[in-house]
This record gives sequence, C-alpha cells and structure tokens, in this order.
Amino acid sequence: MGRHEHGITGLFQREWPVLKSLSMIEGEYLQDILDQPHALENTLAGLGTSKSLQQLVDRLKDGKFHRVVLTGMGSSFHALHPLNLDLISHGFTALMVETSELVHYKNHFFTPKTLIIAVSQSGQSAEIVRLIEMNAKRSAVIAVTNTEESALAQYANAVLLTQSGREFSVSCKTYVTALMALKWLGDVLCERDLRYSGRELKHAAPAVAAYLADWNDYVGNLVSKLNDIRHLFLVGRGPSLAAVGTGALIVKEADHFHAEGMSSAAFRHGPLEMSGPETFVLVFSGDTRTRALNRRLVDDIQQQGGCAELLGEDASTECFRLGEHGAAVRPIVEILPVQMITLALAACAGREPGRFELATKVTTTE
Repeated sequence: MGRHEHGITGLFQREWPVLKSLSMIEGEYLQDILDQPHALENTLAGLGTSKSLQQLVDRLKDGKFHRVVLTGMGSSFHALHPLNLDLISHGFTALMVETSELVHYKNHFFTPKTLIIAVSQSGQSAEIVRLIEMNAKRSAVIAVTNTEESALAQYANAVLLTQSGREFSVSCKTYVTALMALKWLGDVLCERDLRYSGRELKHAAPAVAAYLADWNDYVGNLVSKLNDIRHLFLVGRGPSLAAVGTGALIVKEADHFHAEGMSSAAFRHGPLEMSGPETFVLVFSGDTRTRALNRRLVDDIQQQGGCAELLGEDASTECFRLGEHGAAVRPIVEILPVQMITLALAACAGREPGRFELATKVTTTE
C-alpha cells in the first residue's frame, strides 16, 4: 500500500505521534477541497454568452456605462481583484466596493450610467438583498452566483452560474469557480476571443487536481512548520490580492486562528515590526511586474530573524511551489497552499476544520 493510501491519519501517526485527533480533518470541508477540480469542470462547461449579457457588452462598448462597480462580500469580494485590474488595463473605469459600503455609503453609484457586477455564492446574503432593494433597477446588474433560484439571480439583467454544487461551510469550491467565471466575464466584456479563453481555462481543473494529489504530504510538512506559529500574514500584490484576502478569511473561519491579508507594500508599513519566530509571513510572488519586490521582502524578513517563505514557481518549500500558469489559472491555484495551511492548523489544534460555531454559511444579518 502506498503512502497516500494510508490516509492523513496514518501519515501523522507515523511522523508526528505527539498530535492527537487527526482524523478530525478528514471531514466535509476536506471533501469540498478535493472536489474543486470537478467543480471547475462543471463551471467551465456551463459558461457562455447569453443575449442579455451581450446587450450589456454592447452598451459598455458604446459608452452608455461610465463606470463598472464590482461588489461582493468576503471571498466573493476578494475574488474580484483580477477582474478589476483586467478591466482597468483595458481602459474601463472600474472600482471594487464591498456591498455593505455600496448600499449605505456609496449608493450614489446607483444610476443608469453604472454597470454593477455582483458576486455572491448564495445570491441571498443580507447585503445583496439590500442592494436589490436600494438599486431598484437603476443600474444594470450582472450576477455571478452558485444559486440559480436566488434573489440575485432572479433580479439581475444577466447571470453567470458557477454550478459548483453544495458546499459545507468555508468557501473553497465557490471561490475558485467564481474566479473562473469572472475571468470569462472579463474576456466577454473586453471582447476577446472566447475560444482562446476556453482553452486557457481548460487548464484550471487539471492544475488543481495535480496539486491536490499530494495534499496529505503538504499538510504533514506544514504541521511541523506551523506548530509554534502564533501570527500568520499573507501578503502579495496585484491579482494575488485575491488569494491574500480570501486566504486570511478562510484561516479565521476554518481554524479560529488569527490571520491577516494585505499587500506586500503595506506589510512594510508597520507589521514588519512583528517579524520573529512566532510570526509566519507567506509572500505570494505574483506576476513578473512586482515579483522581484516580493522576493526581496522574503529576504529582508529572513535576514531580520523572521519566518517568511515565498509562494510561487521558485518556492523552496514544495507545498508552496506552483507550476507555471497563465493569468487565467494562476489566481485559482494560488489559494490551494492556503487551504493546506487551514488543514495543518486544524491538525495542530486537534479540531475539525471548517465547522462553524458562531457564523452560518449564508450571512442573513447586516
């Protein structure tokens, strides 16, 4: 019998006998993580351009919309970073606004000259319901959601369904499939060759499956690396801010362990003082524009006696090493090592990851 066939419990018992209750990590949250390749395949199979979506594309091209407002909450909000940068680089005026801020403090954007892209896995969170009430059809809305019968899907002018299936608690399948749908939507809005887009996105599911094939090895290695850590920072730039923000969120949700996500530049403005043996900083190398800056941050933290590692193609630790991926796939695979961190932290604490005690899957109270 091979190493992977023993399962994670046998692996830990052989290598870390001091830890107990390791079977607790083999629950529904882990199954959702391992189901991500299948969810991505379902999402890709369902992507297309409807007549209603094409009408909005034509209005955007004709200058009828002066701005594109990207909105969501939690991981749905963070997933918008790559699309936001893509639209800006294409020449559109695009901005990200949390839905809670949009409905209460920035509702002057609700005009016919605004195109709203709203992301919500449930399509019925409290903030989304408020958006529907306050917008009152003034702005056109494109919805990205996992729930076809939701209030958001029924309200929107055009809908992209992620079709990732039921999810236990912490966003994993719904996050990576939202990234895929948003990449497709960006290519639609920028009027790119969608045949090429499909070929790019087709690499996502195999890339995720290849990484997850060694999930038990990754978790085992991370247990020893993180066992004495008390503070976790995830930092990056550009499109990597999606994984940085979502990663910090899911660590807190899945493990009740405090983590912060921020830009690499922001980390130098204060949090750098926390560098030390109990603080672990995972730096996302990102794309070529700022990769050298991110690598230098890792070097600086290490030289000051802190714990820092790079996540990317040149990572020294295997679980943080990603293959060469294009802009369509990279944001999707960047979250996978953080998911491994959530499992490892749960193993260290002897708790089941991803089981909510105070929160609920759908936030229904503002």
